Amino acid sequence: MRPVVPWMTKSDDAILELLLETGIAVPPAVISYNIAVSHPTVRRRLPKLLEHELVEKVDESKGYYEITEKGRQYLAGDLDADDLE
Repeated sequence: MRPVVPWMTKSDDAILELLLETGIAVPPAVISYNIAVSHPTVRRRLPKLLEHELVEKVDESKGYYEITEKGRQYLAGDLDADDLE
């Protein structure tokens, strides 16, 4: 079971799940389009996920993101909530 973390939203799970399922680096607009979450919301949530090392920015100039190993562990339920505070 995934940890419950106060700073996370349902959009965060959707973002991470898309990145895991695709296995590729994508920009916020592509994430937004594919998970039916507004582009501003995705752009607001990605820095928070980056801060907690659940995603990484792989192209600074174009803003492409991909899921990290820690993000995979979170989705698998292999992290404690303390690991994400």
